[in-house]
Amino acid sequence: MAATTTASEQAVSARTEDSHAHIDPAAALRGYATPVQTRSERPRSYDPADFGTPTGREVNWKHTPMNRIGALLQTSAGDPGAITVRIGAGESAPLAVGQAPRGTAFEPEDVTAAIAWTVASHARHIVVDGEPDAPILVELEGSGGVAHEHLVIEARPNAHGTVLLRHTGTATFAENVEIIVRDGAHLDVVSIQEWDDDAVHLATHQATVGRDGALRHFVVSFGGGVVRVNPSVRLAGAGSHASVYGIGFCDAGQHLENQVYVFHEGPDTSADVLYKSALQGASAHTVWIGDVLIGAKATGTDSYEANRNLVLTEGARADSIPNLEIEIGDIRGAGHASATGRFDDEQLFYLRSRGIDEAEARRLVVLGFLSEVVQRIGIPELETQLIAHIERELAAGAQVPA
Repeated sequence: MAATTTASEQAVSARTEDSHAHIDPAAALRGYATPVQTRSERPRSYDPADFGTPTGREVNWKHTPMNRIGALLQTSAGDPGAITVRIGAGESAPLAVGQAPRGTAFEPEDVTAAIAWTVASHARHIVVDGEPDAPILVELEGSGGVAHEHLVIEARPNAHGTVLLRHTGTATFAENVEIIVRDGAHLDVVSIQEWDDDAVHLATHQATVGRDGALRHFVVSFGGGVVRVNPSVRLAGAGSHASVYGIGFCDAGQHLENQVYVFHEGPDTSADVLYKSALQGASAHTVWIGDVLIGAKATGTDSYEANRNLVLTEGARADSIPNLEIEIGDIRGAGHASATGRFDDEQLFYLRSRGIDEAEARRLVVLGFLSEVVQRIGIPELETQLIAHIERELAAGAQVPA
């Protein structure tokens, strides 16, 4: 007699085959599933309906203030003109949904990215070819309202260049940034968030790096009420490399979040991840989640990720969660580190013993802590501007350590 299955069992089977997530069939039949625990298992889709509305209990949303991002969970088209985009050079014809190279390196892994993919019917296409004399500047200025954008940044084979994204003004903004680094290309992407205090910015950056290509990716977050920038890099080509860096200065009532993912897919790939943040003021909150996957074919991988947080005042909180998955043993090295703490009393004692007053000593410690990442950008004028911004943050905020 042939075995039969119920409709519920068939639904569970179909869901299990179509998803990368680990599903417990018995649990699913009772109406719930085993939560997704790793970044590689998260479902991906271009259709917002496939994600549903997050509750805040999901692994990728549980640290985000859901009560402050509600407008970006709606599928409406937003407000035309809420964001003004100015591109200095390198812009090509816009790309419709399904028009290559759009979609080459991007597949939404949460509902806000899927909504932005759908609403932004035409993506802005920025091409880096040859060796441009100066960085390509992309200015995104908000004037209020809800906005969605999809950018495709493509570095042609063997090209070398820099793309600088600068966000100012105010908006409730969902942004997709698709980064394609072709074989032999070297690309720097710097995303700076200098929003007004009431801005909400959720961004998904997804990159693919080809053979012997290199991507340096920077996230610099100072302004905004809620700023969540999640970079993801797939090292697909043999010998590809990624440097994934970030800094943030988080003030009272501000939420800065980064969920970083590096997937070593090809052989002999390497990655260096370093994020740093300073926090001051009541309810200042930073979240850093770092996921690294070394795939089954990624022989010769060399990977390291680190997150450091400096808490300057009482009431500030930093969540730091590094994760590492290794599917092959033939690698050169892999590791991760995380540290959160207050000022180093020995550093302060040393500086004060040299005649430096306490306020100046604290300023020097914070500048030294954050400038390690700033100085890696390699654009002197921009580095000077960012250091000046950190100085203003310090001058405006509390100086008493936690």
